[in-house]
Amino acid sequence: MKKLLPAVQVIALAILSSAALRAQTAQQSEVWQPNTFTSAIVSTIVFGLIGIILAIIGFKLFDAFVSFNLEKEICEKQNFAVAILCGAMVLGICIIIAAVAQ
Repeated sequence: MKKLLPAVQVIALAILSSAALRAQTAQQSEVWQPNTFTSAIVSTIVFGLIGIILAIIGFKLFDAFVSFNLEKEICEKQNFAVAILCGAMVLGICIIIAAVAQ
């Protein structure tokens, strides 16, 4: 299992990189615009929830790849460095999600 983790990390990084690259090269004609105020609010809520769900999935994947328990390190041991690492990782995932969603 230990030998499989680096390969899975490389595959996940390749998928995220290709998604970010596709988002940058997308044509403007593919952009969807809400026509009414209600559709704008609904689309904001839907895309926000999708972003939050993807960020949680990304965090859970990161937690699965590290060799220690993130929740135990942050909550029980009060490890501030791990908390900063997790915050930076979540922020990075959210930036990638925002780039893809544009």
